[in-house]
Amino acid sequence: PTHTAPPPAMEPAAPAAATDAVLVQSESLPEGTPTVQGLDFSAFAAEGRTPTVDDLARSMLTTGFQATNLGLAIQEIEAMLNWRLSHEPVREDEGDDLRDPAVRASTRAKVFLSYTSNLVSSGLRETLRFLVQHRLVDVVVTTAGGVEEDIIKCLAPTYMGDFALKGAELRRKGINRIGNLLVPNDNYVRFEEFMHPLLRTMTDEQEEQGIRWTPSRFIHRLGKEINDESSICYWAYKNNIPIYSPALTDGSIGDMIFFHMYKRPEFVLDIAQDIREMNDQALHAQATGMVILGGGLVKHHVANANLMRNGAKFSVYINTAQEFDGSDSGARPDEAVSWGKIRIDARPVKVYAEATLVFPLIVHQTFFKELLRRRQEAEAEEAGVGAEGPAEPSEGLAQR
Repeated sequence: PTHTAPPPAMEPAAPAAATDAVLVQSESLPEGTPTVQGLDFSAFAAEGRTPTVDDLARSMLTTGFQATNLGLAIQEIEAMLNWRLSHEPVREDEGDDLRDPAVRASTRAKVFLSYTSNLVSSGLRETLRFLVQHRLVDVVVTTAGGVEEDIIKCLAPTYMGDFALKGAELRRKGINRIGNLLVPNDNYVRFEEFMHPLLRTMTDEQEEQGIRWTPSRFIHRLGKEINDESSICYWAYKNNIPIYSPALTDGSIGDMIFFHMYKRPEFVLDIAQDIREMNDQALHAQATGMVILGGGLVKHHVANANLMRNGAKFSVYINTAQEFDGSDSGARPDEAVSWGKIRIDARPVKVYAEATLVFPLIVHQTFFKELLRRRQEAEAEEAGVGAEGPAEPSEGLAQR
């Protein structure tokens, strides 16, 4: 009989449902989508060259996660600083003065800077002072601590400590802890000695000259009286940059006012006038940008002022807060868009980071270079050479 070979054994196969689920066919990404690429230290080593800050900052755009957000924040601030009214079409309701091409080419966005008090306690104070000293920002918002810590540092230093130092032991020694920073209580005694005579003088001026003290005028006077170039308040006074602090009494300044008013109850601090002035800062600007370090009052006060103009054109948030609890501190920029505090067509950026870690790098890549560019422009004008205009934005992600 003829024998036929048995059919070949079938190779076992994975279930089709599993392979279909795992091996889903990809669609092509849009042309020009950047690929992930970090800083290649090996390439620099092969060239015998040390990476620069510019190299590091550029690499962050395509590193991913918060490094990319940091790179986008740099781009957003560059756009904020480069904006000119000449970039926009002339509106029918604009006055003759704003129709002048030269005026339009020189009209910049108004920059709002806000920060919490802990950043002034830290070494970021020097970075913040730089921005005010060189008129790189137009309006400042901070808490009571952001004002008084600046003044106190002119009277006595803050020291490095440790997050793990025991509160009870420090209390017995008269040392106050701010994170890993230490502030001797004697610093606040010196602040009290500075404040009490000034409060008496300001109350006298209120009664005799009719001066209406608002938080911003109060801070302006502190900057004048401290007369110290290391101070943010001093440079704000010198450059006539307003510092708004609607909760100015929520701190040591409030303690001093509390004690003062037992002797001079007629002293008045008018917050209503400041809210008018603060909102007008945003309302009457041709464009606005917000750089907000931290959350709480300083974040909302700037954003709410920009509601009066239907939103800021440029926005950068830097904080560690999350949105799951519904707090304004943790709210992402898109929530502010829903309220009209950021424009619908804006490209705001939030960097989830502690500000002392990232803001100096951002300032180096944006505001510091802007200062150098302005100086070069001024020198060129003095020499009779035409200025080149705003700097070109840095190379960025395709979707930006």
